[in-house]
Amino acid sequence: MTSSGLSASPVSVPVSARRPFVLADLVPGALARDLLLVVGGACLTGLVAQISIPVHGSPVPVTGQTFAALTVGAALGWQRAMASMLVYLLAGMAGVPWFAGHASGFAMPSFGYIVGFVLAGALVGALAGRGGDRRPLRTIGTMVLGNAVVYAVGVPYLMWSLHLGPGAAWDIGMKNYLVGDALKVLLAAGCLPLAWRVVDRVKRG
Repeated sequence: MTSSGLSASPVSVPVSARRPFVLADLVPGALARDLLLVVGGACLTGLVAQISIPVHGSPVPVTGQTFAALTVGAALGWQRAMASMLVYLLAGMAGVPWFAGHASGFAMPSFGYIVGFVLAGALVGALAGRGGDRRPLRTIGTMVLGNAVVYAVGVPYLMWSLHLGPGAAWDIGMKNYLVGDALKVLLAAGCLPLAWRVVDRVKRG
């Protein structure tokens, strides 16, 4: 799951300029490291999923899941991120109570959003490996695309599950979450580029 071609990067090149490269590649190790990062990403997502605020009239609460899934994607890269979100998805389906509100299984209208985390984490990880999390504006674009993938899976599943039309699905499955998503995107746009600047300073220092 490690990125290829890292050994060819000159020492003089800033870490934030290397491609393909993500924050997790700075952690020493190989298979054991990747396994720990994959499980750790799933556990982090399950932990912040418990920050759950019910939304009146909607079965979809406001949680920290999306932010965690996209941040895990950026930090781990597409392969590890996809594996991590698959662990989160499959373990939750099998009964681990780490979906929002300590839920598990798949008989819930919001399940499509969780499926969307797998694809979104992979997309964000792929973009991050190519520099999509190194600068604030690029990070915003990366996170917006990741959020769009989550909605692209979650909203149609919600429509199917509750037999809704597009208008109703927009009202209860997307409209109420856009402001919160924008705040999460801005938070990521501050944190991820800052992390890269710190890494560069440490490597130079």
